[in-house]
Amino acid sequence: MPDLYLRTLADNRRALLAWSVGIAVVGLMYAAFYPQVSAGGVADTVANYPEAMREALRMQDMSSAAGYLGSTVFGLLLPLLVTAFGITFGARLIAGDEETGYLDLLLAHPLGRLPLALQRFAALATGAAATAVLVFAAMMAIRSGADLDTIGIAGFAGQCVHLALLGTTFGALAIGLGAALGSRGPALGIAAGIGVFTYVAGNLAGVIGADWLKYLSPFHYYIGGEPLRHGLQPGDATVLLVLTAVLLALGFWRFGRRDLRS
Repeated sequence: MPDLYLRTLADNRRALLAWSVGIAVVGLMYAAFYPQVSAGGVADTVANYPEAMREALRMQDMSSAAGYLGSTVFGLLLPLLVTAFGITFGARLIAGDEETGYLDLLLAHPLGRLPLALQRFAALATGAAATAVLVFAAMMAIRSGADLDTIGIAGFAGQCVHLALLGTTFGALAIGLGAALGSRGPALGIAAGIGVFTYVAGNLAGVIGADWLKYLSPFHYYIGGEPLRHGLQPGDATVLLVLTAVLLALGFWRFGRRDLRS
């Protein structure tokens, strides 16, 4: 049987290319606005916003490149897009195969359920990593021209690694739910609901006086350590990796023990 990992990448090459290039282009476009933002008095306007709003939206320092990118590009747009990629792609990798009957054909070959699931997930993780690489390349391309050179290369690299890990974490959630439930719709809905809840919890925890909530959110470990300023955060990255492994283990454990729909 052909390598399922490579087959998954080949079958989904257009979708993966569209997601990765699209996300990188969005990041490039909004990052390129920084000179206009820094020179246009936006920081002064934001300073008049209520403190709670600025904290929730990470707008405490819109005048600096790291502050601007941390609140808009890497704080809002890219993490939500990468999360959407992980959830939509992950929800259909196994559950979609089962709904269409393709899973029966795959398992008719000498390939166990766990190797199948792991190869499917590896393709998703490759897509998340490719997206992060393209985002990093886009930031490097405009770093000097867009006055972003106050952010070190290590800062951009660290933030992009965290971006890939975030997409992989939510991808693991979606593919695990799909493997456990055998239905794409519920897996997609539950994963999306968890994504929205954890994003809101991660941003509003301090505002509502419940700081402990942010530690339940993958988004906190994605950006809470400010990788743009301080580079890769090994502790936060480890949490995302462990969470990914746990989600996969739970979903694939159930997948290996339930009856599949024919």
